Amino acid sequence: MLLLAGPSDRPTARRWDVRVAAAARWFVLLAVATALASVAHQTAVLEDRAAAALEPAALVRFLLETRGGTVWLLRGSLLVLLGVFVALPADIRRRADWRAARGQALLLALGALTLVAAAGHAAAVDPGTATAVTADAAHLLAAGLWVGALPALALLLGIAARPDGADARPFAVRLARRFSRVALGLVAALALSGAVNASAQIGSAAGLLGTSHGRLLLLKLGVFVAMLAVAVLNRRLLPVLGGEAGTVGRPAMRRLSRLVTVEAGLALVALAIVALMTVTPPARHEQPTWPLTFRLSLEALSLSPDARARTLVGSQVTVLGLVAVLASWPVRRLRLPLVAGGVVAALAGGAIALPVLAVDAYPTTYRRPEVAYHASSIAEGAALYADSCAVCHGPAGGGDGPAAAGLHPRPPDLRAHHANLHTAGDFFWWITTGLGPMPAFGDRLAPEERWHVINFVRALAAADSARLLGPVVERDRPWLVAPDFTFGVGPTAARALKDHRGQRIVLVVLYTLPASRTRLAQLAQHYGTLSTLGVEVIAVPTDAAPDALHRLGGEPPWILFPVVTEGAREIVRTYRLLSPAPHAEFLVDRQGYVRAITGALGDASREINLLLAEVQTLNEERPAPPPDEHVH
Repeated sequence: MLLLAGPSDRPTARRWDVRVAAAARWFVLLAVATALASVAHQTAVLEDRAAAALEPAALVRFLLETRGGTVWLLRGSLLVLLGVFVALPADIRRRADWRAARGQALLLALGALTLVAAAGHAAAVDPGTATAVTADAAHLLAAGLWVGALPALALLLGIAARPDGADARPFAVRLARRFSRVALGLVAALALSGAVNASAQIGSAAGLLGTSHGRLLLLKLGVFVAMLAVAVLNRRLLPVLGGEAGTVGRPAMRRLSRLVTVEAGLALVALAIVALMTVTPPARHEQPTWPLTFRLSLEALSLSPDARARTLVGSQVTVLGLVAVLASWPVRRLRLPLVAGGVVAALAGGAIALPVLAVDAYPTTYRRPEVAYHASSIAEGAALYADSCAVCHGPAGGGDGPAAAGLHPRPPDLRAHHANLHTAGDFFWWITTGLGPMPAFGDRLAPEERWHVINFVRALAAADSARLLGPVVERDRPWLVAPDFTFGVGPTAARALKDHRGQRIVLVVLYTLPASRTRLAQLAQHYGTLSTLGVEVIAVPTDAAPDALHRLGGEPPWILFPVVTEGAREIVRTYRLLSPAPHAEFLVDRQGYVRAITGALGDASREINLLLAEVQTLNEERPAPPPDEHVH
């Protein structure tokens, strides 16, 4: 703030400069003391004993052997250097010396502030650590420059508003106007960097509303909006600061001083909330508990053509309202009616469009599954489903079990498209607490077993959708997630399907002897070509024979691709849902999506050429984001 104001020869302004510099020394001392306390506390937490906070050996271990400790060591060094720099007397009568002293202190302070980002939640974001830390550092710098300036500005305005501070009034007016312009850029930087931070740490509406970290962020945003409202009032006073001193200028300056003090007080509240957020796990690490009985989903539009029309109309009305609000900015005379009309139109558009997007929600709706979408989980879920669910829902999930006829309403078809409208958390809630005639299984099935059942139900829905896939790849349309699986080949270490993600296309072959012998020989003959094109072949015997390698025999062409000897049972049980044919081949792209399904027992040359053509199509595609390991 001193640099923004510049040196002055007015006695009142020079006294203000000295007071601000003196206050800075005390704040640096406070920063060093609290940094030492923070290091001691983190050492005690890391060592899991309170006495470690005062043990030199434990403190050294934390500072030298952890990333957080290294950051605190660097930050503490900068703070100590800054403290020494501002404490030592210096001859700053020349303007250049004054600017150098203030500028060097500012750089040291900004360096110490920026390092906080390297030891906070942003440093734990992976992938995208550099982006998260950069955004957090920018957020800290913008907040520090804006918030740190407020007390100094309030002090100057209060002094200059008194009769004995009249000599500093022009200086204070100039500084207030300069800061107002700078603050606009700082607020924009705060908003942009805050949005990046929220995307990395919160990630979704569920994280915002359903976690402690998210709710603290909402509270912080509320305080931030209040600060902006006060800042708007402050800007309205700027034009009259230079008015007649007794009746206009000084009263306006006193009022502005009070408002800036209120803004600084709100900033302290925001900083206290931020302090709580730093010791609260980020939303992306917490299981959200959804607080509302509904959620908004675009998938609801597929259930009703009328819903699409209503949503379209409502969205257009909302857009018109927002356009009216934006158009009001350059039109002063019509600003109030345009803003009022625009807000009314936006609210009316939301009232038209949003109700049709609302679907039922539960506390666990956005709960992240604790068990991966894996063949072993799906196979386990199939067994649990057969014991507890098939009597009503039917063996294939069609709602046609032996007991279904006597239930009202009848069990839904779990394979139908509407099953995809519900989240895994919805299913978890229903299985846990019951739904209609369906009893609660929360006391019968452990949470992990419930997730197994959900994975199997999701696989049933995927199997129904898999009928749309044939032997030809739909270019740039990955949508069917290939269930991961773990397999062993002879005495070698176990491997997983996902090990090939980002590296190779995988052809998963479920074969049955003797019918598949010719096809396996064809694949063995062309395995060199397939490998050159980036394809790995994984052959899985449908009878899960542990001596599968021996059964294939040792006659040429030699089979060099993996033939599963361990884990085949779970793989077959899962992938047979997608294709029940005795011999089935699943072409899985590099991101982990099933792109084509074929029986491949027809003409040899045609089938091989078809496979090579589809592989070439996948090689020409732009990579899509890989699927999540958990169903949602």
